[in-house]
Amino acid sequence: MLIIKNEITMKKVLFIIALILMPMLASAVGVEIDGINYSLFDETKAMVINNPKGYQGDIIIPGTIDYKGKTYSVIYINGEAFEGCSGLTSVSIPGSVIDIGAGAFKNCSGLTSVTISDGVTAIGNGAFTECYSLTSVSIPSSVTYIGGYAFHSCSGLTSITIPDGVTTIGGWAFGYCTGLTSVNIPNSVTSIYFSAFSGCTGLMSVTIGNGVTDIGDNAFEGCSGLTSVTIGKSVTTIGRWAFKGCSGLTSISIPNSVTTIGYSAFMNCSGLTSVTIGDGVIIIGGGAFMNCSGLTSVTIPNSVTSIGDGAFDGWDLPIVISKIENPFIIKGKSKYDRTFSLNTFNNATLYVPVGTIDKYKSTGGWKDFANIVDGSSSGVSSIESEETNEISRYSLEGRVIKNSHKGITVIQMNNGTTKKVVVK
Repeated sequence: MLIIKNEITMKKVLFIIALILMPMLASAVGVEIDGINYSLFDETKAMVINNPKGYQGDIIIPGTIDYKGKTYSVIYINGEAFEGCSGLTSVSIPGSVIDIGAGAFKNCSGLTSVTISDGVTAIGNGAFTECYSLTSVSIPSSVTYIGGYAFHSCSGLTSITIPDGVTTIGGWAFGYCTGLTSVNIPNSVTSIYFSAFSGCTGLMSVTIGNGVTDIGDNAFEGCSGLTSVTIGKSVTTIGRWAFKGCSGLTSISIPNSVTTIGYSAFMNCSGLTSVTIGDGVIIIGGGAFMNCSGLTSVTIPNSVTSIGDGAFDGWDLPIVISKIENPFIIKGKSKYDRTFSLNTFNNATLYVPVGTIDKYKSTGGWKDFANIVDGSSSGVSSIESEETNEISRYSLEGRVIKNSHKGITVIQMNNGTTKKVVVK
């Protein structure tokens, strides 16, 4: 059994298949049966090659066709075979078809329903892109590859079931499917390619299976309605801009398997109020949490060895908890691309592991914090005080409040805890 590891390998395999078919097609016979054009080759096989763009209504592509006393198995739908057939309303694809070619049903704007039978293994690049009316797709468990742009801009699509068997979701595969509300990515998927779900503004819930190792660049960028994300326990890399602009996201838990949080991965996630960064993270990329104005505290695990420029800039944090035992240089408050905002450096309390305060006070960037507390490597919750008193107040945006302020106020206590109160 051939297992396709990634999108590039899949393209190579399809190219090889095309090379094998070319000499056969050179002597192939073209026929029209029931309004569909086929290419007959290899004595037993047939390919759907094109169809008049004026085709109306429903179409059922047969698994076999008969011609001059011979039976041919329909194994392939050629690229762009039905492109622009705006009158096509539904299509049924038989299990004899191995591959649905690139752009096969591109811009079939009237297409509302697609049934793909068990046996199909690949949905080619752009196969159903710009099928704006498509509301329902049945993808069988035999499919292992969903190509780039496969369902791009299918804005009418409200739900999709990705079967356990798919290993690759190509770049932009479901980009701008604005009607999608939830996606469950099965454990069989190993890679979510760049921008796979970018611009899916209606998407509210995403579950990423435990087989995924890489969440590609821009994978969920601009999914502003996203409120819930579960990241699988095998993910090692969260790509650049992966969740940028997911302003509806309120909390995120990054598992210990993740080693890299990419550049601007959670940038402009203004609704985030809680972030858990796993103990395996080594790199926090530049701008990773820039403008996440809903966060009131951040805990950085000891595993981190690099924090990029502006990673926590753009809003003011009241509390920063660093578990890093050997601090490294970060961009300080005098830099235009400083790691934390100016007010964070000047007003926040930085809690550091017991016995490391002198290291922090002598390390570039960290030493710019005006308030460094020799706390506990286990975090603020273990810092004790005989008496608990209020030491400062902040707005939800992280601004220091000195005068009377109506609304929700974050109060920082001298034991390192915070609480929210409503001032009327």
